[in-house]
Amino acid sequence: MIERGSGIAVWRQIEGALAEDIANGAMPTGERIPTELQLAERFAVNRHTIRRAVSALVERGLLRVEQGRGTFVQENAIDYAISKRTRFSLNMARQNLRSDIELMASDTVPANAELAELLSVTPGSELYRIKTVSRVDGRIVDTATLFFPAARFPGLPAVYAELHSVTRTLAHFGVADYTRRFTKVSARLPDAETVDYLHLPKNRPVLHVKSLNVDAEGVPVQYGVTRFNGDLVQLVMEEEGE
Repeated sequence: MIERGSGIAVWRQIEGALAEDIANGAMPTGERIPTELQLAERFAVNRHTIRRAVSALVERGLLRVEQGRGTFVQENAIDYAISKRTRFSLNMARQNLRSDIELMASDTVPANAELAELLSVTPGSELYRIKTVSRVDGRIVDTATLFFPAARFPGLPAVYAELHSVTRTLAHFGVADYTRRFTKVSARLPDAETVDYLHLPKNRPVLHVKSLNVDAEGVPVQYGVTRFNGDLVQLVMEEEGE
């Protein structure tokens, strides 16, 4: 039911209603959705409003447009394996999915007490902070904030900007291998930046993943917070032998 004057844009309410239809199977994966005219009649709005809601769902990766055929419900959430060695590009490659990472911003920040303890540095030490957005087959699936000790990796942002990979960047600095010390997963509402990067409504929970990577000697090399679009990604915990 659309509530006008509720403070939430009508097209956003329609977006939410259609997303719920997709989630509960009322609009099955792989099937074409009703036409703009049919949806406009259902919600008693004009076609422009429907078009905006549908475009938002396409941006979120819940729908796909096939030129000349119509708009269809996107199939299958992407499996994202969490293991001792978690690598984004390998995760996607083994599913035959095309992936890329876009560098959104980088800067330096002083280590607060929490980050200093996590990365085994002195509070106030300089850290590099890198913000990224990841896409899989053109769909935005996550945004991440990564922290690295600046003293150990001088000039790291420039290297990352060229390589677009944590693994290749750390290898550039002599870290041939690294493993995951911990992964902590929770669900929470997105902050304003996450809403902007993932193109999600602010009331849509995301998978909030904190992780710490260490080198072969157990020294922390990178701490990250990744926000996954839960509509597109399911996390799979995998065991991995030594």
